Amino acid sequence: MRHHVSNPSRLEAFSDGVIAVIITIMVLELKVPHQNGLAGLLSVVPILVVYAISFAFTAIYWVNHHHLLHRTEEVDETVLYANLFFLFCLSLLPFFTSYVLEKEIDSFSVALYAASMVLTGFGFMLLRLSIGRRLRLADKLQSQDAVVQHKHWLSLLSYVASIPLAFYHPYAALSLIALVTVIWITPTAGVKPKQENSPSPRS
Repeated sequence: MRHHVSNPSRLEAFSDGVIAVIITIMVLELKVPHQNGLAGLLSVVPILVVYAISFAFTAIYWVNHHHLLHRTEEVDETVLYANLFFLFCLSLLPFFTSYVLEKEIDSFSVALYAASMVLTGFGFMLLRLSIGRRLRLADKLQSQDAVVQHKHWLSLLSYVASIPLAFYHPYAALSLIALVTVIWITPTAGVKPKQENSPSPRS
C-alpha cells in the first residue's frame, strides 16, 4: 500500500535547507584576486559570471520548486524519491562550477557544466511528472501544465545543444545556458492557458 503524506510542507522545508547549503558552498568557492586594483577585479569577472549563472540556476529552480509543490496538497513515495533525485543532481552543481573555474572555462569543463544542467533539468522533470500524476488523480491538472512541460523539454534540449557547442565556443555555450535559465525566472512565463471554446452565438 502506498502511504500518503497529507502535507508537503516537510518535503519543502527539507528541500529549502538543501538548496540553501548548495548556494552557500558555491559562495565559498569565490576567491579574492591576488592582483590589486581594477586590474585584479577584472581578472575575476569570468569567475563572477559563472558564479552568477550557477546562483541564478539554483535560485530559479528553488522558485519553480516552490511553485510546483504548492500545486499539490499531498505527496507520495514517488514524489519523495523524485524530489531526492532532483536534489542530488542539484547538489553536484557546486562541484561542476568549481571545476569550470579551476580549468579556466575551457571547452571540456564547460561541456561538463552543461551536462550537469541537463542532469538537473531531467531530475526536475521527473519531479514535475510525479506531482503531475498527483494532480491528475485529484482532478487538478490544468491546461497550461502540458504547455509548461513542453517548455521544460525544450529547455532540456537547449542544455543538451550547449554540450557540443562548448567544444567550439565555450562562452557561447555559457550564454545559451544563461538564456535558458533566465526564461524560467517566472515559472509560467510565456505560457498562456488555453481558452475554452465558447459556443458561437446563433444568428
